[in-house]
Amino acid sequence: MSAAPSTVRPTLLLVHGGHHGSWVWEKLRHELAGAGWQTETVDLPSALRDESRVEPLPGMFDDARVIRAAIDSIEGPVVVVAHSYAGVPVTQATPGAANVVHLVYVAAFVPELGESMFGLSGVPTPDSLAGIRMPENPDLNLPAAFFDGDLDNPETAAAIARLVPQTIRADFEGVTEMGWKTIPSSYVIPDNDISVVALVEEAMAARTGAVYRAVGTHAPFHSHPKEFAALLETIVSKAGVGN
Repeated sequence: MSAAPSTVRPTLLLVHGGHHGSWVWEKLRHELAGAGWQTETVDLPSALRDESRVEPLPGMFDDARVIRAAIDSIEGPVVVVAHSYAGVPVTQATPGAANVVHLVYVAAFVPELGESMFGLSGVPTPDSLAGIRMPENPDLNLPAAFFDGDLDNPETAAAIARLVPQTIRADFEGVTEMGWKTIPSSYVIPDNDISVVALVEEAMAARTGAVYRAVGTHAPFHSHPKEFAALLETIVSKAGVGN
């Protein structure tokens, strides 16, 4: 599906993945601002910054509501850029959003109806969705794999220190709506993604309208912000949704 050509440059809504926050986009936003792009971010409630909160903790649907509120607050066309886990709530949040002209999934999950992040990874749904999952989880080769895997890299260590717990509810809640079915979409596969998400990226990419390769790690906009900014401009241009 292709979007109608537009001469109005869209706002880029950048949506972070699990355990992260809007801070992960800071370097990319600097690059994009220098090129004249308007960007917005959100902080997803399932990335739990307040560990004193009690059940029921926020999940994927809560994240989707925050994303949709951000979309609705933006005047003019919007391109939503979803990283990793964010592909799930972005898929849920975008149906019917008339100003969303393109979706960009970056090393992200692209769920069909009823699918969840961990469901797409083949993890059985637990009896209870209560509780949190800490960033330090060797079974999921986290948290170093979010970045370059090098714990001796000061930049990687600093980023890891900013990660927060993720709610289990967000891991397993499945979508009831699918924005990518009606909104044109693209997928970005990083060339050095050592996270477990890399195992499903090719399959996820096949569900979108165009596939791009990026230099960098699981978060290529963090490891290589200049190159990713240029790629994002290319994606938007080829999608015909701004200049």
